[in-house]
Amino acid sequence: MNTTTSVFGAVHLGYIVIESNRFTDWRRFGADAIGMHHDAVDSHLMRFRLDDQECRFLVRRGPAEDVVATGWHIDDHAGFEQIEARIRAHGVPVAEGTAEEAALRGVERLLRFPGPKGVTQEIYTTPRMASEPLRMLASGWVTGDSGMGHIAITSTKPTQLRGYFSTVFDARLTDYIDEAISGVKLKVRFLRVNERHHSIAIAAVRGLPIDPIRTRVQHLNIQAASLDDLARSYDRVHELGFDMALSVGQHTNDKELSYYARTPSGFEWEVGWNPIVIDEATWQPSTHRGISIWGHTPVGQTIIDKLDQFRLGGLSLARREDTVPSLSGAGTPDD
Repeated sequence: MNTTTSVFGAVHLGYIVIESNRFTDWRRFGADAIGMHHDAVDSHLMRFRLDDQECRFLVRRGPAEDVVATGWHIDDHAGFEQIEARIRAHGVPVAEGTAEEAALRGVERLLRFPGPKGVTQEIYTTPRMASEPLRMLASGWVTGDSGMGHIAITSTKPTQLRGYFSTVFDARLTDYIDEAISGVKLKVRFLRVNERHHSIAIAAVRGLPIDPIRTRVQHLNIQAASLDDLARSYDRVHELGFDMALSVGQHTNDKELSYYARTPSGFEWEVGWNPIVIDEATWQPSTHRGISIWGHTPVGQTIIDKLDQFRLGGLSLARREDTVPSLSGAGTPDD
């Protein structure tokens, strides 16, 4: 089978699997604060919906307090088989999910394979549509051809992670952001797999092989259908006592208006509105200075929090970051 045909544009972020023991807090956070549809499967599983698809977030009971898998919707069986063939051609093991695992994710069939930083990557072609009407506080969320949002990862090996997603999904570089936070210089690479400005963001400390984030994923993003939805969810996060990580602001590169809340598991959750859509005919990558045009100021951050980040960064020096070398290769150098 030909493994060189591009799958760009046929790949969309479809669901996220989270492992946590904080079920009561996650139900309140997801349904009552963010405003998603909640389904209690049993005492060890819950799901959240954003649209007609049966599952967009699967929370399973366990100790990780982290994202453990990302699911990618592939448009058709040809693209699905193309990606499978690529992974096998690089000698990376591929496993088929069980019928029960597929049902929990709201898909007919899925394949899984290793991903960077221990986040399992899963692909599927046919999502199952729910028969039950949505019950949620938001008027809606933007999914469709853009996928359901994005994930952001911190890494000590950013070019290898870029190489991984380029190899597997033909991800394209959208742009860079250079930012200095508390004297630490960061470079963020933004990758797209469809018209969404980015489905993957990879942040790295410039010149130092440290990772100051405990969790595998630094934040998730979902896109509100209206500015009113964003504002109301922001108020609910405050009213219900969940921590706000960053106040409302606007990003320099994708122009998205957003805020960042802290999830019960510790990673951040960005609710955004109205990012730009990429025009492939005209887009050229560029570098932006600073993450935000305005806002996005830290909320409630203390010197203890900053010291803890430095402690985690120091610990990361002794930790091996898995980039799945067979798929990331020597990495994709910065343009």
